[in-house]
Amino acid sequence: MAPGLTAPKNGLATAAMALGVIGLLTSVVFIGGPLAVIGLILGIAALMTAKRTGVGRGKAITALVTSSLAIVVSGLVAVFMVWYANKTQECYQPDSFHQYAQCVRQHLNGN
Repeated sequence: MAPGLTAPKNGLATAAMALGVIGLLTSVVFIGGPLAVIGLILGIAALMTAKRTGVGRGKAITALVTSSLAIVVSGLVAVFMVWYANKTQECYQPDSFHQYAQCVRQHLNGN
């Protein structure tokens, strides 16, 4: 490459990949889900741009994969939290943490 020239970049792919990775890392605390949805949308747009320009395809695919995984993990965490809350709803007014833990243990063991 000649001096002074820079390689073409796909900023959309970089942003999408960053959102996908951050979404995956934070998917267990529900923040990752919305970030991953945005990352998925940007990843699709980045992949279309990469087809046209030939730049950023790897980052766009990484964004799609990490964003998809983050959405799945966030969904599974949400389902688990709803299941757990439903299973242990009688335990939410204990007098102490020990009573709460004992109540949860009883409900999860089916007693």
